[in-house]
Amino acid sequence: MSTYELIDELEAGELSVEFEGAEPQELLGWALERFSPRIALSTAFQIDGSALIDMAYELDPNITVFSVDTGRLPQETFELIEQLRERYPGLELELLSPRADHVSRMVAEFGPNLFYRKVEHRLLCCQVRKVQPLTRYLHGLDAWITGLRRDQWASRTDIRKVEIDHDHGAIVKLNPLAEWTEDEVWEYIREREVPYHPLYDRGYTSIGCAPCTRAIAPGEPTRAGRWWWEKNAPKECGIHCAIETGGFEHELRAIRGEDE
Repeated sequence: MSTYELIDELEAGELSVEFEGAEPQELLGWALERFSPRIALSTAFQIDGSALIDMAYELDPNITVFSVDTGRLPQETFELIEQLRERYPGLELELLSPRADHVSRMVAEFGPNLFYRKVEHRLLCCQVRKVQPLTRYLHGLDAWITGLRRDQWASRTDIRKVEIDHDHGAIVKLNPLAEWTEDEVWEYIREREVPYHPLYDRGYTSIGCAPCTRAIAPGEPTRAGRWWWEKNAPKECGIHCAIETGGFEHELRAIRGEDE
């Protein structure tokens, strides 16, 4: 029996209540003890991920950290990766990649910058380059750790510290920073001198793929720099928030070769 089968919605809710108000390290310590070695920490190399890497590595230097290399990341992201490897010797940091044949089919059909034309194409690109590699990886885990916070965006205000992730095989999803504010994360980063993404110093507040991320203007929401050309569209890629549109399902099946 897999570990995650021992946790149902009721226990997840009880654990969320138990850890509400607790420091992130308390939840991390409990999770690492309960789920290792079938647990990993997900990061997109934003400040939340950097803070969690620092916390988790102090608890267990053998913690597995993973991220998705979409093929369109800014060079500064790779600079940060090298800094993290130097700061945390022996850090097990895995970079996942999308399937080359899927990317090739998508680009051949819609072009390399399809995301600028319409929301459905942007969601398709996110599915191929980010969501599918992550889904394949999570299939081998009982639990994963994220840097989600309730103050990041409207779609994240109700996240719990312990959840059952029904979008990824009902494994356990842990959000140790759920209660923290952006200011609290920055305070931790600065006090501990944790390496952080250099684009923050250039006005970026939410960092993803290079073509889909920009610096924000004063007064703009923190995720305004994501897919800024879209109107009335979700500021999500589909990793943490299932997006129901139906507009790209046929294209996605074709790219996977399921229509052949």
